[in-house]
Amino acid sequence: MTFVVELLMHIRHITIGKAQLTIFAGRDELFSAAADEFFRAVLSAQQQGWAPAIALSGGSTPRSAYELIARRAITDPALAAIDWRNLHLFFGDERCVPPSDKDSNYRMVRESLLSNSALGAAHVHRIRAELRPQEAAAQYEEELKQHFKGSLPQFDLIFLGLGPDGHTASLFPGTAALGVVDRWVVANAVPQQNTTRITSTYPVLNAAAEVLFLVAGVEKNDAMRHALRERDVPAAGVQPQGRLVWFADVSAAKELIRNS
Repeated sequence: MTFVVELLMHIRHITIGKAQLTIFAGRDELFSAAADEFFRAVLSAQQQGWAPAIALSGGSTPRSAYELIARRAITDPALAAIDWRNLHLFFGDERCVPPSDKDSNYRMVRESLLSNSALGAAHVHRIRAELRPQEAAAQYEEELKQHFKGSLPQFDLIFLGLGPDGHTASLFPGTAALGVVDRWVVANAVPQQNTTRITSTYPVLNAAAEVLFLVAGVEKNDAMRHALRERDVPAAGVQPQGRLVWFADVSAAKELIRNS
């Protein structure tokens, strides 16, 4: 029996340090599990008496998960107890473009997650990336301070992706934001992309109750190995005080599985 056929028969769970890695046979299973985590975080917070706060990421993999969440939010009777007006949605990073731009993380979330009337009632805290980068970062940090009453933000769930170079949010290899410990949000110059992006810093990411990485595609093989084994890329710096969860499809995690 080949490795791939064997893996397709079941979901594989691996613990690597703090990280709880689950490998799914296909992307549909990954998206469904991501939706389950979203609803679990929202329901848990509301049951404990506070307004859930979730930070969202950009990218094609999260988009597919968000579209599934939007569909289930209005079709799953088990979710009827959720008060969507009590939900606060934030962003882990943003490109320096207006909200109508095709590259805007906010636009992607608006078109996917917020596409139905239920989730459209949530409080959406977008990064005002149409401003100058430093101004946008300062404004968003102030918004976080107001919402979390001056305390270090403690998100119930943070979605993150992984780039082929090992970046996450907009924390790219070799960039200044990697060393920032006294700011929550910064404008981060990214020479390799010839741009500047707005990003949350490690202190915010690592204060979360749960961080969920969503990773799909064979091009992420090396990045996953470096993030979870060598721990020499920016994504490896995400070590939250709460749960660290990685969901990957088999094409992204094949190399890790073979060496586990």
